Amino acid sequence: MTARETTGMTPGAEMTDTAQTIIQIIADKALLDVDTLSPDKVLADLGVDSLGLVEAIFAIEEAFDISVPFNVQDGAGFDATSIASIIAGVEGLLAQKAA
Repeated sequence: MTARETTGMTPGAEMTDTAQTIIQIIADKALLDVDTLSPDKVLADLGVDSLGLVEAIFAIEEAFDISVPFNVQDGAGFDATSIASIIAGVEGLLAQKAA
C-alpha cells in the first residue's frame, strides 16, 4: 500500500514529513492505529477527547519547537478539528518561524 493510499490523499500528492510526524503524534497520544489516520479524518469522529487532543498539541509543540495558539476552552487561535487543519496550522507556524 502506498502513502497516498493510506492517507487518502489525491493522486500525485505526497505527504510531507511534517504531516507524517503529526499523524504519528496524534496516533500515539490518542491511542489510535496510525494506519487508520489520514488528513481527511475529523478528530471527533475518531473519538479523540480533549485530553488526547491537548496531549497531542503539547507533543507537536515539543517536536517542532513551536507554540500553538490553542485554548481548549474556547478553541480560539488554532483549528484542531481535523488532522488536515492541524497539519495546515503547524505548517503555517513553521513558515512564520522560518521567516
